[in-house]
Formats: sequence, structure tokens, C-alpha cells
Amino acid sequence: MTKAEILAALKQKRMDEIIELIEDAEKGDLEELELVESLGLLYDEELNREVISLLESLGVTIIWLTGDEEEEEGEEDED
Repeated sequence: MTKAEILAALKQKRMDEIIELIEDAEKGDLEELELVESLGLLYDEELNREVISLLESLGVTIIWLTGDEEEEEGEEDED
């Protein structure tokens, strides 16, 4: 998918937060994004792959977390 096709699909699905992430990446305001490996970013698997690929092409480093790492971070926040 092209960037325009990705943005059109996101607009159609009213995924404004994801569009904002892409815009932030384009401006250089988003350098890293932590995602839980089992969840990804979107429910739509194909669109999820395309958005992540686009973000990476814009220089965003994707940090993949397992469910265990997510739980550990939550425990650290409670301390």
C-alpha cells in the first residue's frame, strides 16, 4: 500500500490517533514506539503491518514488548 492508501484507509475507519502518530513521525516528533507483540497497533492485521512499515520508513524505531515485559513495567510503576 502507498502512504496515501494507508491514510485513506485510516480516515475511512476514523483512526485519527494513528493518523496523528504518522504525522508526528513525519515531523520527527516520534522516534520510538513501544508495542505489545501479541497486540500490535491495529486489529486489522494487513493495515497493522502497513502502518508499522510506514512508521519504520519514517525513522520510527518499533520496540516490541512481550506480555511479560508489559507486566513488569506495570509493576515498576506501582512501586
